[in-house]
Amino acid sequence: MGSHEDWSGSNRRRFPRAKYPCLVTIRNPASDGDDVLLTHTENIGIGGICVTLKQSVKMFSSVEIELDLMDLENHIKCSGKIVWIARRPASDTKKPLFYDIGVEFQGLRDDEIRHLDKVVRRLAKDNPA
Repeated sequence: MGSHEDWSGSNRRRFPRAKYPCLVTIRNPASDGDDVLLTHTENIGIGGICVTLKQSVKMFSSVEIELDLMDLENHIKCSGKIVWIARRPASDTKKPLFYDIGVEFQGLRDDEIRHLDKVVRRLAKDNPA
């Protein structure tokens, strides 16, 4: 498996920005079922994604991710872990009281890594920092 980019701290800011449809299933052992949340990515990289949710989630929660990269290839489905949470300021009128959630990918297959790498490289080329 290839090396993953660092998703901690301010390093996540250098990831290409993209809005891809994303289905996030949050497993909560304390409740009777899973929370299935349809959202979109804010940032994407080989190591993980940032998604926007209307609710906070517990740090280090396990999640299942289905990511539609809007190309002809299959959706990427994998596990993940919540590694950071940031509440948007109440003054942000576009998305008040939303949360940006950082999810680290876990268990990506080699072909999925290559597919994701191709998309991320294309995004970085189209949107240089």
